[in-house]
Amino acid sequence: MSTPKTLSVPGLEQVYDALATAIDAAGPEKSELFLVKLVLLNAHALGDPGVFQAQVAAALKDL
Repeated sequence: MSTPKTLSVPGLEQVYDALATAIDAAGPEKSELFLVKLVLLNAHALGDPGVFQAQVAAALKDL
């Protein structure tokens, strides 16, 4: 069984900065489409629908 990969706090900050920059670059009219494409690409890279569904549930909490 493999150990799940995690990001350090600096790694998470780097991802956050890249995401914020990309959302700004997409602009308000395309940001939703960009986010959907990004999620689908990451789900494909993740390769596990169950883990993806758990992440969706976690993201929906406390919105």
